[in-house]
Amino acid sequence: MLTDKEIVLGITGGIAAYKVPELTRMLLKQKARVTIVMTRNAERFVSPLSLQVLTNRAVITDLFEVERPGQISHVETADRAALLLIAPATANIIAKLAHGIADDALSTLALACRAPVLIAPAMNVNMWNHPATQANVKTLKERGIYFVGPAAGELACGWEGKGRLAELDDVVEEAALVLSPKDFAGKKVLVTAGPTREFIDPVRYISNRSSGKMGYAVARVGRRRGAEVCLISGPTALRPPPGVRVINVMSARQMYDVSLKEADKADIIIKASAVADYRPITEVSQKIKKGSDKLSLELTENPDILAQMGRRKKDQILVGFAAETSSLVQHADKKLHEKNLDLIVANDVTRPGAGFDSDTNIVLIIDKHGRKAEWPRMPKLEVADHLFDRILAMSKREEKIKKRSGKNKNKD
Repeated sequence: MLTDKEIVLGITGGIAAYKVPELTRMLLKQKARVTIVMTRNAERFVSPLSLQVLTNRAVITDLFEVERPGQISHVETADRAALLLIAPATANIIAKLAHGIADDALSTLALACRAPVLIAPAMNVNMWNHPATQANVKTLKERGIYFVGPAAGELACGWEGKGRLAELDDVVEEAALVLSPKDFAGKKVLVTAGPTREFIDPVRYISNRSSGKMGYAVARVGRRRGAEVCLISGPTALRPPPGVRVINVMSARQMYDVSLKEADKADIIIKASAVADYRPITEVSQKIKKGSDKLSLELTENPDILAQMGRRKKDQILVGFAAETSSLVQHADKKLHEKNLDLIVANDVTRPGAGFDSDTNIVLIIDKHGRKAEWPRMPKLEVADHLFDRILAMSKREEKIKKRSGKNKNKD
């Protein structure tokens, strides 16, 4: 979402400015182009030189700096910005923006900027709660300015409360959200992710190696593109994607019950979870003690969530995932047709970069008409983005078919 996007990063004079080099690194890792604009007070907390080295670009600190003859730096920078991100944003810069004050490089650039503006406030809790600050924030929001945070917690000044700079992951996520097309606005998307755990006794369970990363990436991208997203998640170590409704479950039967309840509300269902196929017939109430060389465990089959969704679906798009270790095309194609899917996303988990817990994936896409496409290794967020592109194209094709059949009926 941020690849090749020109982000102007404004830094103001708060203690949270020490986090900006890491934020800059994260934006650059997302392949964004970053130009830094600093206030004089920001220079007290972080060195312009370190940021210049990180971005390989001049850092703007003075309203009257000129890189090239005839160039007005703050106007030229504002003109090429895809996003103005101010982090951290003090109460002072929020007040300046609300009242149109332009007395330094950052505030002047902000007035000249026609790109979206995202503000990440950071200040003392009492400053944040002050009626003047809240009135200024309200004014800016009414003008279409985006905000992320502040978060609550222990502050550098010793106070406890709302005023911390939002988590850097959340700042980057909101930047991606602002810059993403909202081509799924008005759509409800249901995503399942992660493994399930089938308990043998209070301390042991059967599970699999799924990390949930692929499903969480799908939920994150769905929200970025404007959808209302519900994520049903098995146990994972991942932070919930911001702005997504998350329902946590443990076992396959819990996921079955919740998924079928939520499925009727969804326009698009993407089942990326790795549900256990079997569970112990009996869950023992006490820890099983070691007593012999062998232990037999009798299993029974879990309900098939995807198959049930396929039987029940009406005017919905249903997408399944298939993790395989051999005969990828044959197994995926069989699952696609047996479970009445519109699309299946299959991967060979034995391939490097496509297995469990990886940040990347290599997938084969097959649709219900037999069209196949193999995507090269890419980050799971990119896989999710391409998947939504495919779903959008499919929706448009289906809509055209419906319109044509409607016209033919009218002619008859």
